[in-house]
Amino acid sequence: MPVVFVNFVSKSYKQMNNETWMVIVNPKAGSGRGLKDWPAISNRMYQRGVKFTCLFTEHKYHAVELTVKAINDGFRYIVAIGGDGTVHEVVNGIFIQKAAPTTDIHLAVIPTGTGNDWIRMFGISRTYTEAVESLVACRTVVQDVARVTFYETLVEHMRYMANVAGLGYDAVVNLKYNRLKDKGRYGKWLYLRSTLSTFVGYRAKHFDITVDGKPFYSGPVFSGAVGIGKYNGGGMQQTPMAEVNDGLMDLTVIKRMSKLRILRNFRLLYSGSIYDVPKVLHAQAKRIEITTRPQTRIEIDGEAVGESSFTFELVPSSIKVVVGTKYRNNW
Repeated sequence: MPVVFVNFVSKSYKQMNNETWMVIVNPKAGSGRGLKDWPAISNRMYQRGVKFTCLFTEHKYHAVELTVKAINDGFRYIVAIGGDGTVHEVVNGIFIQKAAPTTDIHLAVIPTGTGNDWIRMFGISRTYTEAVESLVACRTVVQDVARVTFYETLVEHMRYMANVAGLGYDAVVNLKYNRLKDKGRYGKWLYLRSTLSTFVGYRAKHFDITVDGKPFYSGPVFSGAVGIGKYNGGGMQQTPMAEVNDGLMDLTVIKRMSKLRILRNFRLLYSGSIYDVPKVLHAQAKRIEITTRPQTRIEIDGEAVGESSFTFELVPSSIKVVVGTKYRNNW
């Protein structure tokens, strides 16, 4: 596979002083950290002379609506203050709107979420001072996105994925995790609780997988992932070879194996060595189609959204991301 080189686009803030950042704040992100830390974040933005206006989300998917309205109103610089779910909604808003090409929009993130997996690919700091400096520097790369179709109550739906989708076991864990959050439960152990409670009773499902029009695998699958990025689940690397702008999606399939073997190899999800396990398959593609028996769940960028069948289609070089000040081109 050829190496893809990234050309940075650099601007001083003086050169873009006629531009205003639309800041979309998720006040519930990170167990309420979005709201609690907003005064500190906004003060740093004022101190650095960042011109901005802000809106707060009031319900699920509100960030999608706010993003569409902001772009329709002429904003081309958007900051998501929240976690991976907030980023997911903003990305989908960027694609739903029709006022401007998606690559005309600058997407920045100041992370206040729990997992914050998407930002790991771009060197975006969790320190607010450094995160604000990334807005000032405004260095960008253009990443790929995937268009994902799935079903909910027998109706086909579509979402855009900027990071990683989890299938099978992963998706059921995420569904339980999100339901607990919707009930007002918070805490760093919430995801672990969902992981353990799902693990005890979960059984592999039959997957039929086609990659770029060719049969790839048919058989029992414990868990799977399709990635534009490589991190999910709070630092796990289920698609460790993924690169955000190589024009390919990465597919990881964990075939059925004993619970003991899964536990023994669990640490490899964090070390990036998951492909060392014999019953783990890997492929790269521009289109992936998956059917399952029985139906199984899917989560996209940390959001539990629906059930099989699934289709993933690459949308290359389609989102402009503001990277961290210490980010280096490693591709």
